[in-house]
Amino acid sequence: MSQQGAALQSYNNELVKCIEDLCTKREELNQQILQEEEEKNKLQNDIRILTEKLAKVNESLARKMATRNEFDRTIAETEAAYMKILESSQTLLTILKREAGTLNQVHESADTKDS
Repeated sequence: MSQQGAALQSYNNELVKCIEDLCTKREELNQQILQEEEEKNKLQNDIRILTEKLAKVNESLARKMATRNEFDRTIAETEAAYMKILESSQTLLTILKREAGTLNQVHESADTKDS
């Protein structure tokens, strides 16, 4: 019977050692889980902060692009109006030169008649 008791004691010791090993491995795994959860929370916070920054940059870009589009529109309208002014000036100059030429001819012809 003492042989059976010794075997039982040996089995018990191995069983306790296996349970202790399992508990140790579980605790190590639990520490890894806690570390990864902490890292996950940090990353989620970083994502939230970056998402907020991205939203602000997108809003700023949208405002600046709208303003740039207004500049483009104003510049295009101003350039078109300026081209019309140039065309009108050129037409006016052409008409003025023609009229001046006609007036000079009339004046010269009057001078030659008076002489």
